[in-house]
Amino acid sequence: MAENLTDANRQDAILALLDDPSPSVRRALLRYFETNREAARAFLNRVIAGPNRFSAIHARWYLLELNNADPANEFRDFIRSLGYELETGALLLCRTIDPELDVGDICEQLDRIATRCRELLIENLSPHGQCRVLNRVLFHEYGFRGNAEDYENPDNSFLHRLLETRRGLPISLATLYLIIAERCGIRVEPVGLPGHFLVGCYEADVPFYIDVFDRGRFLTPHDLFEYLQRQGIAPDEIYLSPTTVREVLCRSCRNLARHYAAAGSPPMARLFEEFVEEFERVHEQHQSS
Repeated sequence: MAENLTDANRQDAILALLDDPSPSVRRALLRYFETNREAARAFLNRVIAGPNRFSAIHARWYLLELNNADPANEFRDFIRSLGYELETGALLLCRTIDPELDVGDICEQLDRIATRCRELLIENLSPHGQCRVLNRVLFHEYGFRGNAEDYENPDNSFLHRLLETRRGLPISLATLYLIIAERCGIRVEPVGLPGHFLVGCYEADVPFYIDVFDRGRFLTPHDLFEYLQRQGIAPDEIYLSPTTVREVLCRSCRNLARHYAAAGSPPMARLFEEFVEEFERVHEQHQSS
C-alpha cells in the first residue's frame, strides 16, 4: 500500500475515484485505504491540503471514515496536530456527539449551498456585493438565523445540527458562512469579539463586519466600538482583527462545556472542557518551543 500510494499513476487513479458516489466503489476504496492506514492518512492529508477543493472534500470524508473508531480521540489528535482547518475541525467536532454522521452528506449539503451562491455571483462584484450574495442565499433563501429562543441548547454549536434546524449560535453561523465563502473564493475571516462572534472582510478600503446572528447585518468598525463600550469594554482595534481557526474551535468547545453543564449533562460538559484544556496545553507547548 505504501509503495502504491507513492506511484503517480496509482495516485491519479485513486483521485479519479474519490468523488465516485457509488456505495460499492466507496466501500472498496475505503477497504483499500484500511490495508495501510498510515500511508492512506498521509496521502489523504496531502489531497486535503492541495489546490483541488473538490477532491479535498471527498478526501476528508475518507479520512474521517478511517478514524471512525473513537471520534473523541480523533478530535484530540486533530488538536495536537496543529494543522487547523476549519471545515475539518467542525466536522470532527460533530462526530464527537454523532459518530455515525454521514460526512459525505454534510459536504454535499455545503456544496449545494455554495453552488447556489456561485449562480448569483457575477464578475467584478465588490467585497460588499459578494457578501450580499452570501447573505441572500444563507439568511433569506435557506433561512439560517440565530437561535435567540433556545440559545443555550448545545445543538446550536454543531454544524450538522445547524444544517438541520437552520438555527445556531453566532460562532456556528460564522463557521458555516466561512466554509461557504471559501468554496466561493470569497475572502472573509472569523472575528471573535468578547461576547459575540462575527465575520469580517478586510478586502475593501475600510474593513466591514457581518453579524451572522442577525441575518447578515453589515457593521462598521464604529458600530463595533460602540458595542464594546456598551459592554463596558475599552475599545481596542485588537478586538476587530481576525481570530485564528484554533480559537474558533476552542471557543466552540468552551460554549459546549457551558451549555452541557447548564443542560444537566456533566459527562458531556467535562468532555468539552477536556478539549479546551488540550487546545490550551498544545498552544502553550507550541509557543514555548
